[in-house]
Amino acid sequence: MIIEIDISELIIGHFVVDIVKQQGSFNLTSAGHIKNKNIIQNLLSKGVETLLIDTSKTIVAGIDTIEETSTKVSSDDGNRPIILSVTKAKKLFNEAKNIQKKVFEDALLGKELNLTPVIDVTNKTIETIFKNPDALACVINIRQKNEYLLEHSVSVSVLMTIFARFLNIDKQIIQLLSVGAFLHDVGKIMIPDKILNKPGKLTEGEFEVMKSHATHSVDIIKRTPDVAELSLEVAALHHEKLDGSGYPLQIKGENITKYGRMISICDIFDALTANRCYKDGYSHIKAFSILRRLAQQDQLDISLVDQFIKCMGVYPVGSLVELNSNKLAIVERKNQDSPTKPKVRSFYDAEKNHYEMTKNIDLSSDEDFIVKGVRADDFDLDMNKIIEFLLMEG
Repeated sequence: MIIEIDISELIIGHFVVDIVKQQGSFNLTSAGHIKNKNIIQNLLSKGVETLLIDTSKTIVAGIDTIEETSTKVSSDDGNRPIILSVTKAKKLFNEAKNIQKKVFEDALLGKELNLTPVIDVTNKTIETIFKNPDALACVINIRQKNEYLLEHSVSVSVLMTIFARFLNIDKQIIQLLSVGAFLHDVGKIMIPDKILNKPGKLTEGEFEVMKSHATHSVDIIKRTPDVAELSLEVAALHHEKLDGSGYPLQIKGENITKYGRMISICDIFDALTANRCYKDGYSHIKAFSILRRLAQQDQLDISLVDQFIKCMGVYPVGSLVELNSNKLAIVERKNQDSPTKPKVRSFYDAEKNHYEMTKNIDLSSDEDFIVKGVRADDFDLDMNKIIEFLLMEG
């Protein structure tokens, strides 16, 4: 069982999985056993406060035995259980949100944007995604209803990076796309709150004001020193549609680049699935069906929409599903050979309305099957608490 303990409780023989809380920025080179007191002292000196340990791997033996039997696990997040990888990914997501907040504040004051922290955090995001794209995709599902503006921009940047990696786009190009996606909605800070956060349908006049955010974004990004043309391009095109019905310039057809088509898909998907103060988001399956409908109406690129769905998976990692056994489960791994039968981890009895001992299930070889994709809100559950429970269960 994986549990969180204080550094004062750490002893020789414990198997450390990850660092949870610390004063510094120390990273483990790999998960593994505590072999001697020097390792504990080193962790203390680095400011480590709490850690995750796997109690099932604790060795109660002499140091020599520990040295011989300790089995190291690669620190590459791609080889770790998805729920454990989420801890680090969530820290990165929150760091990106703080940078995004400063970007919006500077834009509102008419200051030039400082691109350096944006580039730094998007580079970290890219490196994380190249190791394990599923971890950050999972974090996107853990959102705060009252922070949509900040989280949407970060999430679209994450989605754009995941999608571009899936399409085997050059890493240097991905970096520019990620920055453009990170900045794409900066102009929304110029929209009055009563319009930006209006729960009901916007009037025609209000919608014209709302649409002006795209022009504001372009103007702000153009004033940003050293910003790349490609970053500006994706931000400028995120609301354009193939049939010319988009805005602000009603660009159509072949005049919308591949990257412009990609960010439009990422932007709409995140807007559809995110919870907001005044409305709950759609399930991933519902969002995918809306994307395909828009593509059939010649607003989005049908080929790229299908690629995006394949990239995310019919049931994306980190999303929730309801099984025929009335259990709720979180998707932990895709199954490329059978997209509708991923590897999941059940954690909740929907019939009895209570959490239960988790169970790993490979639906490709199990009698259970997915009835439908669901949201935590459907069962009055909190996604953050679900993740905490799964971490505690190990």
